[in-house]
Order: sequence, then C-alpha cells, then structure tokens
Amino acid sequence: MELRTYIVEDNATIRENLIGTLEELACIKALGWAESEEEAKGWLVAHQGQWDLAVVDLFLKQGSGLGVLEACQGRPEGRKVVVLSNYATADMRKRCAQLGADAVFDKSNEIDALVDYCIQQCTPPAP
Repeated sequence: MELRTYIVEDNATIRENLIGTLEELACIKALGWAESEEEAKGWLVAHQGQWDLAVVDLFLKQGSGLGVLEACQGRPEGRKVVVLSNYATADMRKRCAQLGADAVFDKSNEIDALVDYCIQQCTPPAP
C-alpha cells in the first residue's frame, strides 16, 4: 500500500529532502506541497478523498500549521495528519493533539520516528 501524502512545508530544501527520504524509506507518494496555511487548507479540503497523510510544519510563509490542523478536524476517517516541526515542545505537542494531530515529530531528532510511523501506516494489520 502507498500513502498518498501532501506536504505542508515552506522551506524548499527541507521539503525536497523530506519527500526524497519518505519516498525512498517509507511507502509514500508525494501528491504535492504547500508553503502557506491558506494554500494547504484549500488543497486538503478540495481533495479530501484523494490523500491519506498530511505532514504539516507549524511555521509557514503565511499563516500557521495550527490553522491547517484545525481545517483538517473534519477529515474522513483513516486520513492522518502529523506535525513535523522544530518547535515540538511539550506544550505544542499538547496543542497539536487538541487540534486533531495524529502524531508530532521533531525535525531535528525524530525523522526516523516519522519514517517508522509512515511504514506502520502502510502495513496492513495482522489477521
């Protein structure tokens, strides 16, 4: 199974490296990306049935990843939204969970955990 993934990240270098890493090590297929809150919200809502995973940074060129999380609260069951940020403090993790994030990962030291999470999402449950 391949996770159809949308990336919300405004840093082009980080975004390109993230997509390359996840496509190589996990089972994701990047559908596209956004650099701002409005762009991300518009795409995710307009394509609700076409994505499985959204990876969202908190600090964007315009707006915030928190707004993206809020917009995804009514997403169809089975759609996952995770946060990947340099600002993954305990308080921010709690706030993201309140807004419906399925997981929060720190960019500086939890990339492996994000890869593992993606692999886990691709693996069908044992009978």
